[in-house]
Amino acid sequence: MSEAVRFLNTFAQALSTMSLYREGHPARERAVDLSYLRLLDLQRSNARPQFTFLGHDVIHGQRAMRELKEWDWGARLANAGVQRLEFESEVTRAEYDSFLNEMLVRLSLAVADTTVARQIAWTSIKFGAIGVRGASGAMIEHDETLPTATIKYSLSEEADTVRWMHDEVEFRGKLPLIEAEAVVRSLSVAMHSDSEIMLPLVQLKEFDQYTTTHSINVSVLAMALAEFMALGAQDVRAFGVAGLLHDLGKVRIPRDILTKSGRLTEEEWSVMRRHPSDGAKLIVESDRQLDLAAVVAYEHHIMLNGGGYPGMHFHRECHQASKLVHICDVYDALRTKRPYRDAWESERALEYVESRIGTDFDADITRSFAGMMRQWETRGADLGASNGSAAGEPDVPPSGTGTTAGV
Repeated sequence: MSEAVRFLNTFAQALSTMSLYREGHPARERAVDLSYLRLLDLQRSNARPQFTFLGHDVIHGQRAMRELKEWDWGARLANAGVQRLEFESEVTRAEYDSFLNEMLVRLSLAVADTTVARQIAWTSIKFGAIGVRGASGAMIEHDETLPTATIKYSLSEEADTVRWMHDEVEFRGKLPLIEAEAVVRSLSVAMHSDSEIMLPLVQLKEFDQYTTTHSINVSVLAMALAEFMALGAQDVRAFGVAGLLHDLGKVRIPRDILTKSGRLTEEEWSVMRRHPSDGAKLIVESDRQLDLAAVVAYEHHIMLNGGGYPGMHFHRECHQASKLVHICDVYDALRTKRPYRDAWESERALEYVESRIGTDFDADITRSFAGMMRQWETRGADLGASNGSAAGEPDVPPSGTGTTAGV
């Protein structure tokens, strides 16, 4: 058992004991002492341990603690506004006791505090709601208990976080998994209202932001479609993460190719076609638990008939999540204004993907997607994905490379 697991177990035990005995009782003091000693043991190997509680998932640093999958204290802490917990070096016994008392009050009263890094009578322990990071890397508060967003919900903080994530991958080679999961949870909150689901798709403001905007929209569409197809909550969230990370490999593509205003040359397409395999490798190297996201990153440009890229020596069926993200990817690309063409209207984009059933796209998933989108259109929802009137043609690469409207 790791020191982190031992500490969290004694942490929970101390809170339970404190709820039963008054201050100064020997049993209470023993429980606090044991938990404090376990914290010191943990800090010998990790001077500044950090924990994140996301639903029933407990994350130590950047590693998900699978051995605590059934540990219900994570969900209880998150519901009390404690989604992130950080210990600086040299925590004193008095500080730790004061901190435990604060946790007990929050858990007893179910008071959710949304301060990102709250400090009361100490400077060495910080806790609060998980945040998303802005362009500067600073934490921005996000609280899942806020009133449900509407279609006009601003996702500017989430967009800043995705850009920051891409920079971290590009310049440090590491994927910040916690922030990726926080963005997906935030998007999920923005999608839901009291009575119906909304699609808060983001408008493209500058073409340099295309990859960021597109990643958010594909994540939203993938989660909405997974729910529409009655998949379980765990699958919905996993598909959302996969959608958010499907184009991660583009951080390896030179910006002059990514932002080129005209059609790509064959040489430039050969560089572009590397992004699925590059993305899958980046994801696998960052976290082995993101196998589904890695598969989707690799497969999201492979057509139903085996065409597209990367090319396969032996044809095989792609994962359901890859086929689902593929449709969302192409649809959002067609609905977005590009430097060389205007955005397509929704119906035209839907007719395009439906015309490619059997070659590019899975029939059942495509029909579900088209049905879902037309349902929103019928309700008069302003999807906000179009930046202009429909005109022009989708961007098509040199012949023989397959469908790449969502390059």
